[in-house]
Amino acid sequence: MTYYSFAFGIGSKDSAGNWLEVFYPEPLLYPAADLLEKITQTLGHEGGNGFLELGRQQLETLQHAFPASSDSDSRIAALLQTLMQSTKPLLATFLASDSQPASVPEAYLKLHLLSHRLVKPHATNLNGIFALLPNVAWTNQGAIAVSELAGRQLQARLQGEFLEVMSVDKFPKMANYVVPSGVRIAHTARVRLGAYIGEGTTVMHEGFVNFNAGTDGKAMIEGRISAGVTIGEGSDLGGGCSTMGTLSGGGNELISVGRDCLIGANAGLGFPLGDRCIIEAGLYVTAGTKVSLLDHDNKPVAVVRARELSGRNDLLFRRNSNTGMVECKTNKSKIELNAELHAHN
Repeated sequence: MTYYSFAFGIGSKDSAGNWLEVFYPEPLLYPAADLLEKITQTLGHEGGNGFLELGRQQLETLQHAFPASSDSDSRIAALLQTLMQSTKPLLATFLASDSQPASVPEAYLKLHLLSHRLVKPHATNLNGIFALLPNVAWTNQGAIAVSELAGRQLQARLQGEFLEVMSVDKFPKMANYVVPSGVRIAHTARVRLGAYIGEGTTVMHEGFVNFNAGTDGKAMIEGRISAGVTIGEGSDLGGGCSTMGTLSGGGNELISVGRDCLIGANAGLGFPLGDRCIIEAGLYVTAGTKVSLLDHDNKPVAVVRARELSGRNDLLFRRNSNTGMVECKTNKSKIELNAELHAHN
């Protein structure tokens, strides 16, 4: 039987036994059928999406099924040997199909698939994930249920320790789970788990990347990539700029930025942008913004809503300083990123 994804994980629970988060060191996408057959038979998994919490006896049984001497199984064998050292809850999560996640372990596996670059934004079903995930206090002592935080803070003080709370959120920062190759992230708290950060991307201190969003290759991110938004290779998001996400206001239009685009500082975008486009600094163009189209002589020829320009290439958006009208004309210059800034070896 073909499975969509599988992974062994290390998790955290609250005192009531509810899962708070799960770390998957080596998630698999479309794992080999013979590999999954051996795991499902050993653990007694009956199929479908779900997870099994693993005890020491089950780990030992798995180790016998995956001897280190077998070349094809050596990677699994090595991981199982490492997991034997865990003092935290262990589990095996199975995704037989790419359906809506029904548990915290399933949701975290899908977020890992994104940040490991195994799937791209919108390529996996995340429906309902925001309501599914618990709000968690992310601390220097790990994930703590918000309802138990005050007690843990008191306990730490009594022991002469300091419990630092980095954030209280449904999503942890990506870098605590995976750092994909070839990236630079100046402020790791501003990139959530479930972000897809392409090879060669730089995320500066004021940059932000939400889950199920990200960059497809080299990019300079000094602005906000909201949930569901994708940025094409070679594009530059200037300081303080913003892209309108699909979650705000219950919207469902997918916003994207094409290749080799520039969104200026403090500018914004609310519709899909094509390749080699520029939005001047300080200009926020929503889908409903009225735009005056200019010909090669800078003469107005028509007025349209910005959504009618969705996906079109080589456009320059600017505001006329005399009339205040948003104008659009052909962009004759191509944006090129500094190669030295994006060679993250």
